[in-house]
Amino acid sequence: MPDYDEIPSPDLSLAELPAEAWRAELARLGEAQGHYEPIGREHAALFSDNGRDLLITFSSFDAARSAPGALPFGYRLAARAGWSHLAILAEGETWYRDPRLWGYFDRICDDGFLEDFDRVLFYGAHAGGHAAAAYSLAAPGARVLAVRPVATLTPGVAGWDRRHVSARRLDFTSRYGFAPDMIEAARRAYILHDPLLGADAAHAALFRCEAALPLRARYAGAGLEATLLRLGILEPMIEEAMAGTLTQASFARLWRVRRSDPSWLRALSRRLEAPAHRRRLAALARHGVTTRDAGYYKRVLEDLTAHEAA
Repeated sequence: MPDYDEIPSPDLSLAELPAEAWRAELARLGEAQGHYEPIGREHAALFSDNGRDLLITFSSFDAARSAPGALPFGYRLAARAGWSHLAILAEGETWYRDPRLWGYFDRICDDGFLEDFDRVLFYGAHAGGHAAAAYSLAAPGARVLAVRPVATLTPGVAGWDRRHVSARRLDFTSRYGFAPDMIEAARRAYILHDPLLGADAAHAALFRCEAALPLRARYAGAGLEATLLRLGILEPMIEEAMAGTLTQASFARLWRVRRSDPSWLRALSRRLEAPAHRRRLAALARHGVTTRDAGYYKRVLEDLTAHEAA
């Protein structure tokens, strides 16, 4: 088993441990570097104390175990940056809607725990994006980076969202419920989404307060977080969000890297195959022939030329 000290290491790895041993190591890690606390049967908090800035992330146990080093997302980034890290982990798709989790955030708020940090950033994607926005209420003046956040799944407000029907039974109306209201005390809440993905765009539109800053990633689709990770720009975004320097312009500069990513370009070309988008597809293909995937786009241009000649 790894030997832990009080300073989180970006090189730490818990990979290849059996599931039960891995969970025990998470608890041991927390005890060595901060705290580990089960929160009911479906959640846990892993805190690593490493500095005056705090990154709070929301993800699942399964995602943590399959991540690099089998560590919760954000642990390694925080260790490299000299930040403290609080990972809220969930058993499956809980949407973090548990009164015991509300109580945990009430307690660390009342105890002044969050006031000990100079800067606090909440991060999460989709369900985690909802949680990042909602629980930011516990730390007024914090920043939020929410990827594809869901505002609520209450049928009376978001009945048009048919993707998570089983989650409608959860309570989105009590404590830390309607995420757009919860960010009103935030210093800044970055709402990152694909405006062409209808349900995501509708949720993003509900974040209307002055703190909200929309960041639009067109054609990213539902795999936005995975795309950001693959392109290597999610961690720089989090660093800028923590510093308060993330803007629509700086995000646009980071997002430009997609133009040289073969996976993203191919996915986009497939979306543009409909007749109505042939002109855009041709423009994309002309760019594609300048990349290392040139052969594929030469064939796309040949097919388009042949179709026009027919």
